Amino acid sequence: MTQQAAMTPLSKEMQDCVQACMTCHSVCEETMSSCLQMGGQAQMQIMRAVMDCAEMTRMCADMMMRRSPLSAEMCAMCARACDMCAEACMSMPDDAQMMRCAEACRRCAETCRTMSAATM
Repeated sequence: MTQQAAMTPLSKEMQDCVQACMTCHSVCEETMSSCLQMGGQAQMQIMRAVMDCAEMTRMCADMMMRRSPLSAEMCAMCARACDMCAEACMSMPDDAQMMRCAEACRRCAETCRTMSAATM
């Protein structure tokens, strides 16, 4: 990567995706804490999906910000992790935190799908 490429600001779409990833990461972290407080109620499948999503969204944002050549592929994987997490959270529709997490995941998946199709 040339120094010029490193100084080029991120596109609006990429900035939006990074922001959606970071928001989703934060909400997933809060959801993990909420699941731990629930104890036995929170199924391991949900926890795994939330943990995977939290890791993927953070890594995806980092890779986009450093303009990794793997960003588009990472965005595709991140969208998949977000979809899985949203679906897992929807299994507890009466839990406000789970619904908040599902919504953040859907938004992030949407922006990541757009970025995975874009030329970065």
